[in-house]
Amino acid sequence: MVRSFDGTALFTREWQPAHSRGTVMLVHGVGEHIGRYAEVAENLQRAGWRVVGFDHRGHGQSPGPRGDTPQPLALLEDLACVIDATRQSGPLVLLGHSMGGAVVARYAAEGLAARPAPWFRAPDAVVMSSPALAVNMNFFQRALLAFGERFAPGLPAGNGLSADWLSHDPRVVSAYRADPLVHDRITPRLARFIIDAGLAAQGQAPNWQVPTLLMWGGADRCVPPAGSACFAAAAPPSHVAAKAWPDLFHEIFNEPERAQVLQHLADWLDTRFPPRSPT
Repeated sequence: MVRSFDGTALFTREWQPAHSRGTVMLVHGVGEHIGRYAEVAENLQRAGWRVVGFDHRGHGQSPGPRGDTPQPLALLEDLACVIDATRQSGPLVLLGHSMGGAVVARYAAEGLAARPAPWFRAPDAVVMSSPALAVNMNFFQRALLAFGERFAPGLPAGNGLSADWLSHDPRVVSAYRADPLVHDRITPRLARFIIDAGLAAQGQAPNWQVPTLLMWGGADRCVPPAGSACFAAAAPPSHVAAKAWPDLFHEIFNEPERAQVLQHLADWLDTRFPPRSPT
């Protein structure tokens, strides 16, 4: 457990290898929790990485109204507090999926500001998995968001996502539906944060400096794949390695082809941070 800037107790998990190469911090998506990333964490742990994950406020085993954020930058400050509380020697890699991808993208973008916020701690690398760098909203949804922001910013509503869109693996879909820690709530405040975070990251894409691996599924119906494609096209290829998996759904780490995705991640990490030879 980590106490955040306002005293919120964020539920955390850690996977510790015998000899750590550094830390990968997992940042999960909307409506879910860090427990769904055990397979990813265990693969990284076997490769020698210490893995830390936490439940966002309003998610999983962390307190707070479900699917809400009390102020625009709370999720970024939460991430900074977890980094401060858990950071050890070695490189720090932020790995965010979906909304978590937008969180780590917005967090990394802060480092490109003329005067970064006091909460910013520079990561050594970033991994974005199907990040919410763009959103699909029709006229009615935009009007509803505008109304909610003005009159009921903390009122939760369904996020409109279907479990069937997550993975081709029926076991993943069934487990998601049966998971008591999963919810479908989102407030206008949180929706606005996700939209603004994606826009901020896209705006800084041409100036991107942190080593980044960006992966997404081309058949994603939860977030538009075009958001990742646009970021990749605008970012310097010397700093952003982009990989699209054309036939995969949203949760690329939970697809039947997950072994290929995990291997691509492992290979990229090995290239950026070569494993130490046994002594």
